[in-house]
Amino acid sequence: TSRALIEDKYDVTDAVVVGSLLITLLRHADRVGIACQAQLVNVIAPILTQPGGPAWRQTIFHPFAQVTKHARGQVLRVETRSPTYETRRYGEVALVDAVATYEEERGEVAVFAVNRSRTDPIEITLDVRGFPEGGTLEATTLHHNDPATRNVAEAPDRVVPRRLEDTSLTEGHLAAVLPPLSWSVIRLVPSPADTSFPDRKEPQQ
Repeated sequence: TSRALIEDKYDVTDAVVVGSLLITLLRHADRVGIACQAQLVNVIAPILTQPGGPAWRQTIFHPFAQVTKHARGQVLRVETRSPTYETRRYGEVALVDAVATYEEERGEVAVFAVNRSRTDPIEITLDVRGFPEGGTLEATTLHHNDPATRNVAEAPDRVVPRRLEDTSLTEGHLAAVLPPLSWSVIRLVPSPADTSFPDRKEPQQ
């Protein structure tokens, strides 16, 4: 058996950092042609294995998987107004960061958001009046009360995306409460019979 080589272990904080990086990549999709995860298993990777034993997903696996699955179509720039915190290197940084995508064929909007506050939940409100209220609101969040929590072979699902309870869609305004230090995905999925989704035209250049 080969010896372990930089098999880094990732916790909840790492997942929020990865989520922030993915939001940045999506926001700059007009100039980022492709972005890759170099190693997938064991070596600084989202998946860990043991010789002759199980394989399990690290916390950072889930933001990658959700963005890969749901970030389709056009990127919608989200103009955020958020509380900030002070950093030594970058000055004031927003506690909440977000980006959204619109998949025209299915009429689906996906919002990806992080709350970087270590202690406080933050309520967000999105103006989605350009889209109908019919269909389904689906929301998940990756969060744990202890941000140092990791998935291990004995508890591979300790940190996974779970249903985000505090969400609502009323009169074109989507509201959600993001737990402290969390990665969240909120999707507006129209019903199959809904043909009223807007902007089914080629985007203007």
